[in-house]
Amino acid sequence: MMSTTFASYRYNQKYTVICQGKIKSHLKKVSGCVFEGESTGLIDFYIEPCITERGSGEVNMEHEVRMMETASRKLGKEETIIKCEDIFKPLPGKDQPIRTIMTTGVAGIGKTVLTHKFTLDWAKGKTNHDIHFTFPITFRELNLLKGKEFSLLELLHYFFIETKEAGVCRFDQFQVVFILDGLDECRLPLDFQNNQILTDVTESASVDVLLTNLIRGNLLPSARIWITTRPAAANQIPAECVDMVTEVRGFTDLQKKEYFRKRFRENSEARTTISHIRTSRNLRIMCNIPVCCWIMATVLKHWFKTAKIGEEMPKTLTQMYIQFLRVQFIQESNLIFYETDLVECGIDIQAASVHSRAFTQIFKEECGLYQDKVFCFVHLSIQEFLAALYVLLSFINNGVNQLLEEQQKSDNSLNAILKIAVDKALQSDNGHLDLFLRFVSGLSLNPNQTLLKGLLNETNDYHYSLTSSIRDKLRGDLPPERSSNLFHCLNEFNEYSLVENIQRDLKLGSLSRQHVSSEEWSALVFLLLSSEKELDVFDLKKYCATEKGLLTLMLDVCKLSEKCCGALASVLSSNCRVRELDLSNNDLQDSGVKLLSAGLRSPHCKLETVRLNGCHLSERCCEALASVLSSNSSKLRELDLNTNDLQDSGVKLLSVGLGSPYCTLETLRSVLLTPLPTAPIYGTLVVRRLTD
Repeated sequence: MMSTTFASYRYNQKYTVICQGKIKSHLKKVSGCVFEGESTGLIDFYIEPCITERGSGEVNMEHEVRMMETASRKLGKEETIIKCEDIFKPLPGKDQPIRTIMTTGVAGIGKTVLTHKFTLDWAKGKTNHDIHFTFPITFRELNLLKGKEFSLLELLHYFFIETKEAGVCRFDQFQVVFILDGLDECRLPLDFQNNQILTDVTESASVDVLLTNLIRGNLLPSARIWITTRPAAANQIPAECVDMVTEVRGFTDLQKKEYFRKRFRENSEARTTISHIRTSRNLRIMCNIPVCCWIMATVLKHWFKTAKIGEEMPKTLTQMYIQFLRVQFIQESNLIFYETDLVECGIDIQAASVHSRAFTQIFKEECGLYQDKVFCFVHLSIQEFLAALYVLLSFINNGVNQLLEEQQKSDNSLNAILKIAVDKALQSDNGHLDLFLRFVSGLSLNPNQTLLKGLLNETNDYHYSLTSSIRDKLRGDLPPERSSNLFHCLNEFNEYSLVENIQRDLKLGSLSRQHVSSEEWSALVFLLLSSEKELDVFDLKKYCATEKGLLTLMLDVCKLSEKCCGALASVLSSNCRVRELDLSNNDLQDSGVKLLSAGLRSPHCKLETVRLNGCHLSERCCEALASVLSSNSSKLRELDLNTNDLQDSGVKLLSVGLGSPYCTLETLRSVLLTPLPTAPIYGTLVVRRLTD
């Protein structure tokens, strides 16, 4: 009996090793290529983007175009770069095991390529030798199984037939990694609240039920799970199911240079490309995204081969995309398309792929092991460009305004279409029309229409009326991200005067506090947020004496109330590089400081000094401030609360934060307006060095 059992064990072990070898061989082929217009060896141009911890269960609801612009912000001193192969290893100082990782990042930032690199290195035996099996599965493939039932074991046998052939059925005996790529493309309900509980890997259920139980740990609790997603879709997974959230930051400036040097064989072409992209804010920002680097490299490689003497390089986003792509459009807002979706739109897949090289450049055609074909745009910016082109083509060729649900005779001019596009983009809650508006702006220029000769007939040059419409909007009260996008639109038709004037006044020190208009404040915001240089201190008192100025600029001081604090907190939790913030002598009150505290607790907040001297504060704000001091993401070194009536109870609340092991505060300034006879241990905190 013992010999039979031993022989059976050796037999199973033998076939398990064979199975593992076959899976590794298969994954080397699949993961060793990435799509860059055509299949390319992953290691040929691979540059690993920055990955950092984002915090457990935190979801970034900031709109994605804004996140593209901030993707390569510089790392804080406390942030740790995570290597791809170390994704499941606890960070320094944290020893709890990690079962489920969620990696977020905007479209095209490199999430899928990271999973390919992890899988390829494992398959080649370079890293993670403790892992027996790695099973990469995309949500695109899982979508195709909607309505069908499998057991988890059958699902693995379905996707990885090698496991079925080898008779591997006890995955709980192995260290297994599931990579679930592209949660944002999931068309399954993922009903974590109501789905039945499964613990048996041989029990059949819908794919949705299998996934929720696998992620919760009811099925194969020893397995590790790696989920990738765009930020807005991250909340589909309950926070308690995720041990760590990481963020892909994209390319730094140095990584952009490295990428283009790999992409161009001629060093002179690489240098020219790098120099050219640095001259354009729009191009430089988009190159934070690796896919956009590929698009621009593709365009400029062609330009170096075909450009005539004296011909200018494409310098706006619209010009780049016109050169990259001629025609193809899907009007729906889907991120991925199955053959049925395309047929419904009247697109003949075979005819399009045969007759249009552009089709194969903008669409990826993906096939799973046995699944139907899946199509998707290589990046959402291509879809936005095609949408803008489609709107203009519809009007020029057929007189139809696609931006109106009902056609109206009074709105049948291109000028009306452009104004409607501006309004719709500004009304969008999540900014999904921002890139669309940039491309509409660029396509309104006659020179850009000339590049599309044969496709888009030249029209009257409407960019002057569009400029006027945009500047009218900038004179109003716009959220900062909206005004910033409007400046990008101005850049698309080479209108730089407003920003250049502000830049000149800043250099001369002549930005007058009495004569700064709303659109000039917006220009200053755009200039500060898109500058390559970091700003440590900005003294708004030199320029602004109104609350309206801060609501636009989102920085610093002058006749402000609690209304400004929400806007300011939003900046602190997104892309604020400012190290010092002085809000002294403003009527912020407790409610304002509570709003501000939400931004101060953000892991993206870099503030080290906050001054709230004379802001009409009481003990009611101290609990919120204590939560900031005790936050493990706070970088505060100095907090000034002078001339505020914090009272005995307020100081006691503050002391809770001061006693936290995460508190980084070195200096606290606070003169209490009432004595503390019952609490001599606190005393009057004029200046207290916490590190003494």
